[in-house]
Amino acid sequence: MLLRHFQKPAYSDGVIDLYPVWHSLAGEEPEFGDVYDYVITERGRTREIGRVEARLGESECLYYFGHVGYHIDPPWRGHHYAARACRLIAGVFRRAGFTSVVITCDPDNTASRRTCESLGCERERTVAVPARVRNRWEISAEKHRYIWDLRGGAPE
Repeated sequence: MLLRHFQKPAYSDGVIDLYPVWHSLAGEEPEFGDVYDYVITERGRTREIGRVEARLGESECLYYFGHVGYHIDPPWRGHHYAARACRLIAGVFRRAGFTSVVITCDPDNTASRRTCESLGCERERTVAVPARVRNRWEISAEKHRYIWDLRGGAPE
């Protein structure tokens, strides 16, 4: 996705910018609550290099999906952009009253585990995803659950 030049990022840390592209209310996808989806770009650029999503709900589904979702497209991996994007959206959660959030990843996703570790997350456990959740959402059979304590870290 190429963004229009006149758009301004919602968040920036001087290395990456986050542009809001989608917001759904809890009623549209009740399993996820309110959802804020952002395109990640390199600072001052308009080419999408990934996405980060803040999910403000609490449900069985989110137990396995987590409150935070992210991906970085292959050519831009290895620059810690996912962790930067997560730090930039921490304020979304804080303003909604969260003091901690869950991030999940597949056990074999080393890059995502490293992102969680760089954020200071604590691995809570590894869980088996029930068939009813896997079948509805097509996710992996097993997830690592990490808890990210939002009480410290970067200001809003």
